[in-house]
Amino acid sequence: MAGIIVLAAGKSERLGQPKQNLIFRGKTLLQRAIDVALDSDCRPIIIVLGANVDQIIIQPNKKITILQNPGWPEGMASSIRLAVSEMIEQRVDSTIMMLCDQPFVDAELLTAMAKKQKDTGQPIIACAYKGAVGVPVLFAKSLYPELLLLQGREGARKILQNHPGHIAPIPFENGGIDIDTMEDYEGLIGRQSVN
Repeated sequence: MAGIIVLAAGKSERLGQPKQNLIFRGKTLLQRAIDVALDSDCRPIIIVLGANVDQIIIQPNKKITILQNPGWPEGMASSIRLAVSEMIEQRVDSTIMMLCDQPFVDAELLTAMAKKQKDTGQPIIACAYKGAVGVPVLFAKSLYPELLLLQGREGARKILQNHPGHIAPIPFENGGIDIDTMEDYEGLIGRQSVN
């Protein structure tokens, strides 16, 4: 089964406060992402923290591994390298990368991604939304070496661009909803009150 990496080391510069701690439907965005990962069939679950680590609130759980990334100022690539190295050490055959600021990711989606990888044999399963593919995204271990070469602000998108013919998409209509600014967050809360 696939493992999961939750990338949550960023500084949330545009937001002005740690987005990991924003509350949505009674939980922080980060705790929501962790709970979704725990509810899926995927293991192990690795959480990568970096900026504002002393302010981030997480409920203790023996089923998750928390890695602190001292190199977080470099950008997302440093967190990916750190977590993928841990997946290699644990001999995990494939890994789903997700962010803590996509509040509509659910356990069914993550489990379906792992199943689709088994069914199709494709090395990349990427979520399809807004006419493109993106995170959450699953990478087979054959792509771990490339993930370890990412630098700076490079994220999973670079690997997707390098392998367009090896991607099996999975629909995720709400994948484009993420939180980068206070306006994004206010829009999310407004949407919650309508639903």
